Amino acid sequence: MVLRGKHGNQQFCAMSRKDTHILVVDDDSRLRTLLEEYLVREGYEVTTAESGAAARALLEKEMFDAAVIDVMMPHESGVELTKFLRETPPWPYHLPVLMLTSQNEPEDRITGLESGADDYLGKPFEPRELVLRIESLLKRGQGAPSAVQKLAGAVVTFGEYTLTLETGDLRRGGSFINLSSGELNLLSILARSMDIPITREEIAQQLNGISERSVDVQVTRLRKRIEDNPRRPRYIKAMWGKGYVLRSGE
Repeated sequence: MVLRGKHGNQQFCAMSRKDTHILVVDDDSRLRTLLEEYLVREGYEVTTAESGAAARALLEKEMFDAAVIDVMMPHESGVELTKFLRETPPWPYHLPVLMLTSQNEPEDRITGLESGADDYLGKPFEPRELVLRIESLLKRGQGAPSAVQKLAGAVVTFGEYTLTLETGDLRRGGSFINLSSGELNLLSILARSMDIPITREEIAQQLNGISERSVDVQVTRLRKRIEDNPRRPRYIKAMWGKGYVLRSGE
């Protein structure tokens, strides 16, 4: 895979990126080096890993602001690594994941999203698009709480869960629940209208204009994170002709 495009004018000041630490995980040494060189030139701090095992070792010692992970890697694929990050996080923070892949079929993208990836970029790609997507992930993670500014500081309770809207902090019985930025955005949207259904179209618009099919994927992922029985959800329910609703559980 060859990166395409030329280094262009910067939309974001490099100074705003100097404290942003990106983890790049790819078994292709040439592509890994190209990605590192380009992102460093864009002003990011970059650390690379040649495998899922190497990435895990780094994640146990350092904190990163985002990760760029290739899907096709030997021993442990990017999908498997991302599932590990989401299911057994060894750190108390959400790590935005951008998945790189040459597999561009819709089913492949859905598989990537279901694994917990926040975004999906097909190869070959323009380097500038890579940067824009990283910036979008970083803003999205920061923006989830701000999407509920009218309720800033409020704590929403449903069943055993409490969600602090200002910080995006979700806890169950005092234990922190690590959600992806997409999951947290979705939960925040539903929480703002507790017990009131929201249409798929409205949710899609608030989630940066994603497709309604992607809304369903995000709902499925979120249910797996918070429902004891995702097939028979207690909190996030689908209402025929009305969309989805977050129930207080009472």
